[in-house]
Amino acid sequence: MSHNTLSLTPLSTSDLAQILFSSGLQASDEPSAEQVRTAIDARLCACGGDRSICTAVVAQEAGDHPETYTTRMRWALTTVSAAYAAAA
Repeated sequence: MSHNTLSLTPLSTSDLAQILFSSGLQASDEPSAEQVRTAIDARLCACGGDRSICTAVVAQEAGDHPETYTTRMRWALTTVSAAYAAAA
């Protein structure tokens, strides 16, 4: 008898930041830790659990809007670090 099991791979801060970057959440929203975690979960679900889709969005944005990429990615990294530290 075989069972289907979901294999979860832990996501790094960088992975989570890329997922947040590709979400609709904005720094100007001043999101709470809960809102950040919810946005990441929703975005990852919208991508069918495939974080490479989120990575592709980040790459596209970096190419299309290099003037805002660095600022948004710094925000995403800082925000993810704070949101997941609060959950620990």
